[in-house]
Amino acid sequence: MRPRDAATLILFRRRAGEVEVLMGRRSPRHAFMPNTFVFPGGRVDPEDGRVAPAADLRKPVLERLQRNATARRARALGLAAIREAFEETGLAVGMPHGGEADMDRIPASWHPFYETGLAPRLDVLDYVFRAITPRGDVRRFHARFFLADSRHAHGELGGSGELQDLQWIAIDRAVALPATPGVTARALQEVRHRTAEAGRPHPSPPVPLYHGTRYGDRVRLDP
Repeated sequence: MRPRDAATLILFRRRAGEVEVLMGRRSPRHAFMPNTFVFPGGRVDPEDGRVAPAADLRKPVLERLQRNATARRARALGLAAIREAFEETGLAVGMPHGGEADMDRIPASWHPFYETGLAPRLDVLDYVFRAITPRGDVRRFHARFFLADSRHAHGELGGSGELQDLQWIAIDRAVALPATPGVTARALQEVRHRTAEAGRPHPSPPVPLYHGTRYGDRVRLDP
């Protein structure tokens, strides 16, 4: 089975000298990774490729994504991460569209986002991690993980209920949770590295690829 494209958004904030990330628990009814503590995210929908962002991916981010995706697909990945985060948490990463959005040309799955008065912005995303689920899994995904400062996220924490127990949690505590899967723990380690210095994470370091196999999980750096 060929992995399907998926995207994840890791929102972070700084509190009392610590970096916290927004996570929630997947429902036990989910076929994929039930009862695990994860970031908001999900598969890329065809409609994500038909949305025009208010601001594009920064050049270093786009170039790195294009190593295994077209430019159109790279933007769709970033947009899917923003859409999924909005649906699952109620927080919208965007900028005001001034009421000028043509709702007739915007895909239906994006209407709730635009109805907040915002259009999605990609320029605040950093591409920090990639993961491919093992052959033989009930569902397979090729997921790209994006990182964004929560200062660019607007709205009240809530969402669809797909993620339960939504909370801001310090990275070290999140890594130590029994319900945190290995791939999420590895992504958290990368977030810790990217946010170690004050200011925004640098977009150009190599991106770790986490690849599950029947011989165990492996991590390598994309060149």
